Amino acid sequence: MSEALWYLGRGTGVVSLMLLTVVVVLGVGSRSGQPAFGLPRFAVAAVHRNASMLAVSLLAVHVVALTLDPYAQLRLVDVVVPFDGTYRPLWLGLGTLAGDLVLALVVTSLLRHRLGLRTWRALHWTAYAAWPLALLHAVGNGSDNGAIWLRAIALACIVAAGGALAWRLSQVSRLDGAR
Repeated sequence: MSEALWYLGRGTGVVSLMLLTVVVVLGVGSRSGQPAFGLPRFAVAAVHRNASMLAVSLLAVHVVALTLDPYAQLRLVDVVVPFDGTYRPLWLGLGTLAGDLVLALVVTSLLRHRLGLRTWRALHWTAYAAWPLALLHAVGNGSDNGAIWLRAIALACIVAAGGALAWRLSQVSRLDGAR
């Protein structure tokens, strides 16, 4: 059972990172006010929301599986308090901090109607901090941190997010030039 939990934890962590990258790319794309990825804005928002829910669900499985796995030896406090773990505390702490920020994003998104759009948007900017923290956690922690396949996935995530950011900045400069 322990080996299954280990593989489940690793797999859901990597897939969650890929989905969080999709979420960031769609979030950046949807903020331009222009059609993104050939889709109308409402469709991008729907895919963004659904990918977010799936990413968060897999993140929860990742955390629970590794907390229950006796090999990982995670304590409950390691899941909530960053940089307190015994195994690679920096890299684990980055993941914990990313998870805490994602949890804050989920809670504030659920309370969006009570917070107001302006406050929610300001809080939603933490997604831009959570993603690189999760990426660093993925490449620095665990038994696959030196594997070429994980580095390739991390590079693909960086290229995707960087490409979305470059596209967004080009949209901003193009719109500013049209004024």
